[in-house]
Amino acid sequence: MAKAKASKRGVILEGKTTPSNKKATDTKKRQLEEEQEQQIQQRVTDHKLVPKHIILSQEEKQQVLTQYNSTEDQFPFLFDTDPVVKEIKAKPGDMVKVIRPSETAGETVYYRYVVEAI
Repeated sequence: MAKAKASKRGVILEGKTTPSNKKATDTKKRQLEEEQEQQIQQRVTDHKLVPKHIILSQEEKQQVLTQYNSTEDQFPFLFDTDPVVKEIKAKPGDMVKVIRPSETAGETVYYRYVVEAI
């Protein structure tokens, strides 16, 4: 029976490989590749051109809806597949406050409603 030794860099098999060992090795290899890819990728929100995004609580969401006398579907949408939405872990139904720098006003606030991508 083959013994598998796992490290951060890869898997070393000693002895004869079996289909189950091969499957386990392929799975571990895929996991390692995904980990490396995640380490290489930069956080989207760290980029200087990406404005600050904040998920509003239900109370804050209701205040915004009341303040603007509107419904959720009257706000611009953010799809749940958007990289920033994924990173901040917003889900469909959430309201996101976007704070952008402005040359004239210092900063401007926008609201976006998170919806499921079609």
